[in-house]
Amino acid sequence: MATGKPPRPRRTLLQKLIYALLVLGVWGLIFVVAFFAVFAVDLPDTSRLYDTQRQPSISYLDRSGGLLAVRGSQAAATVKLESLPDYVPKAFIAIEDRWYFWHFGFNPWGIARSQYYNMTRKGEGGPLRGGSTITQQLARNLFLTPNQNYRRKAQELILAVWLEAKFSKKQILELYLNRVYFGAGAYGIEAASQRYFGKPAARLSLGESALLAGLMKGPSRYSPVASTDRAARRATIVLDEMVQSGFITPAERAEAIRVRVRVNPVLANQRAQYFTDWVDNQVRALVGEPTEDLVVETTLDLPLQASAEQAVLRGVSAAVGQGVEQGALVSLDGEGRIRAYVGGTNYVQTQFDRATMTRRQAGSAFKPFVYLTAMEAGRTPDTPVVDEPVKIGNWEPRNYTGAFLGPITIRIALAQSVNTVAARLTEELGASNVASTARRLGITSDIQQDPSMALGAVEVSPLEMAQAYAPFANGGVYAKGYGIERIRTATGRVLYDRGVDRGPRLSVISQPALSYMVSMMRGVVTGGTGTRANVPGYDLAGKTGTTSDYKDAWFVGYTGGFVTAVWVGKDDNKPMRRVTGGGAPSGIWRDYMTAALPRLKVQPIPGGDLPPPEAESPIDQLLAGEDPGALIETPSSEFDEPQPPPPPPPTSRPRERTRSDPVF
Repeated sequence: MATGKPPRPRRTLLQKLIYALLVLGVWGLIFVVAFFAVFAVDLPDTSRLYDTQRQPSISYLDRSGGLLAVRGSQAAATVKLESLPDYVPKAFIAIEDRWYFWHFGFNPWGIARSQYYNMTRKGEGGPLRGGSTITQQLARNLFLTPNQNYRRKAQELILAVWLEAKFSKKQILELYLNRVYFGAGAYGIEAASQRYFGKPAARLSLGESALLAGLMKGPSRYSPVASTDRAARRATIVLDEMVQSGFITPAERAEAIRVRVRVNPVLANQRAQYFTDWVDNQVRALVGEPTEDLVVETTLDLPLQASAEQAVLRGVSAAVGQGVEQGALVSLDGEGRIRAYVGGTNYVQTQFDRATMTRRQAGSAFKPFVYLTAMEAGRTPDTPVVDEPVKIGNWEPRNYTGAFLGPITIRIALAQSVNTVAARLTEELGASNVASTARRLGITSDIQQDPSMALGAVEVSPLEMAQAYAPFANGGVYAKGYGIERIRTATGRVLYDRGVDRGPRLSVISQPALSYMVSMMRGVVTGGTGTRANVPGYDLAGKTGTTSDYKDAWFVGYTGGFVTAVWVGKDDNKPMRRVTGGGAPSGIWRDYMTAALPRLKVQPIPGGDLPPPEAESPIDQLLAGEDPGALIETPSSEFDEPQPPPPPPPTSRPRERTRSDPVF
């Protein structure tokens, strides 16, 4: 009789469950050990927890000490959680981590939801979701890079667990609010409150708190400065989440939406941002990489800047039907100090700076360099010339209408921007001599010395044109445009001062050539192609410019010790619809200068003495009807079309508004 082992008793359900849990526990332990072995070997040094490394801030002031902008990180003291209104931290918890007080550093359900979202939308583009808790966000901000990959995510989770084990929930939340980035160079709730609202965080309203909490999804995308409507919608979502979480009542939500949030005017207005970008690039070249907070005193005049930005925006908007899409304006005084600088119509939409970063053909605005060369070679405004067909090699310049005025003077040729005369003079004087004159006055771009140079086939920037016309306005002295007067540390130590060792001023135009040029260029404004730019009661002079196919239009004008260059066109260099320098640019110039001239208290143009009252110039005689030549009826410029007389000056100007963008 065979004997065998008794059958093994079957496990009960409880025993099976315990066994399964033990197996899972062992494998879980193995996984955790392996997880830490793989991802914890190169974790960052956590001893840097309380280190605060930030880029030094640079504050830019206008010539009167007004704040233009702040770049870099703003310093601010840390705040205690108990010093804040209770709805401030609740706003962040509601929108960022509703289960903050119940998890141990990470939320498995949140991670699972984010992974499902990322997998189902794979290939669609757009940002990935990470499902990070407030603790994970703090770990990333303190120790890790923002790169979105699984290794960084794993390390973020490890560090989050470490933070939860080391600190209380209150301490973690306090660290988070004091370290997170809010955009606009502001790190921490106190800096953000000061930067966006000009107040301490302890005085934040419910609506302001919701707006700041909404920034966490994307400080640039939901900025109340660049995207007011989007920021408002995001803040409303935060308030809705606060209601659902039981942090506020529906009545409190309604009241928060009713009270409009107003952003700090310095940020809201976005004034002088093109100028700030331009000088910001120069600071490091002058003083090196900053190691402490700096203050940069600039030459800009904020009220003039506001008038310039408004004039460019109005002028471009009024000429949209003619294909005008962009404009630029640069004003500088006789010393070269830039007083207004507009690089485009809307900095938020495009940061491309047309005042200095682009080069466009100058058109007939280049002709004063031709005529100055002629004056220095012995011609006078009354030297007779002939407007007739001319051929230089294979090139035959034409006038605007194809008609010719016949015998005229150089004064009339400049006032009416006659192309044939400018071309013939350049051939006689030598293109190299004309180019030398332009460089001497301030043109720094390359000048191609071919016959078409006479008509402005030279690519220049508005800043170059303004500084090259400055000698006509200041008595013949070279004036390089500049924007920085002084750079000092926040504690007052001067690092750079332009006034130190400036050196003697260089005369680049002598008499009588200077007075001849001023006299002739006055005629452009009083009876030539630039009449639309005239502001009655002031001594003004200038020159229009329009390029072939109407791709660029200019007006560069000046008074005593002050010059302004205006350009309009398209960024893609496509033609506009018959837009001339005597049109939109002259209108913008007049609009701006009407506001600027009373503030400047300018004097007559130095070195350009007006003729005695009893004397009449040929241009005056022509306008009086003593010459049968049809000055206005027969335009003679190839691209500069005489414009109708300017409208009467406004009897009053609307009060300038300081815009504070409403968020709700």
